[in-house]
This record gives sequence, C-alpha cells and structure tokens, in this order.
Amino acid sequence: MSSVISLYNRLASFLASRWFEGLALLFTRIALAGIFWRSGRSKVEEGTWLQVSEATGFLFEYEYTGVPLLSPQVAAPMATYAEHLFPILLALGLATRFSAAALLGMTLVIQLFVYRDAWWSVHILWTAMALVLISRSAGVFSLDAAIAARTRA
Repeated sequence: MSSVISLYNRLASFLASRWFEGLALLFTRIALAGIFWRSGRSKVEEGTWLQVSEATGFLFEYEYTGVPLLSPQVAAPMATYAEHLFPILLALGLATRFSAAALLGMTLVIQLFVYRDAWWSVHILWTAMALVLISRSAGVFSLDAAIAARTRA
C-alpha cells in the first residue's frame, strides 16, 4: 500500500511541477492562438498576408451589425489584424497576459454583439483558455519566461 501511495505522490508532484504546468500552458496558448489565427486567415484575400477580403467587408457590414461604436470599415481590418498579431504573440509566449486579454475582449464582443447563442458551445472554452493565460501567464516554455529570467540575472 505504501508503494502505491509513494507512486501517487511522485505522480502528483510531477503534475504540480512548473515543467508540466509550462507544457499545459503551451498547449493552451497554441489552442487559443490557433482558433483566432484561422479566423484571421479566413478574413484575408487568398495569397496575401493582410489584405482584407471583400467577403469580410460584406460580413462586417451586413451580418455583424450589432457591434456598437465601430463602423464596418474600421472593425473589419481591426479584427483581421488583431486575429493575426495576438495569436503570434501567444504562440511565442510574448506579452501573453496582454494578448490573452485582447482575445478575451474580442471573444466577449463576439458573444455579446454577434453570436449571442454561442456561449455554451464555443465562447466559454475560449474564455476559459484566455482566463487561464491571464492568470497564470505563459509558463516556462515562453519568451516571457526567458525575458524574465534574463532580467533577473
């Protein structure tokens, strides 16, 4: 019985280690970044990096009409650029809390003004990932950790 308890304690210790947490945070960063990166890529003209497509302009003008304070001409490129910048930063683990907060803000705007019925099916997962990254940051496998280690030395 003591060997089972010892094995359990070693496993629990490993799962609580900063290395395992760093791996979990890396996967969380990549998962959240992937969602928004793919969305950003769907908003640009094929074969270009950041040229907003006519279809995206159309969506922002006629389907995403509930977003207050932003004209479709401003919102479409802003969302497209944000969905490219913040996923890159997240994947690198650079400015992680800021990037996750920006994507959380986008998620909340989408939830409140565009797809109000998507909370339980989609947006709660995006929100959970963003909140984990805001609260825990990027973990040891990130540029944030490398910069922090370098500034401490």
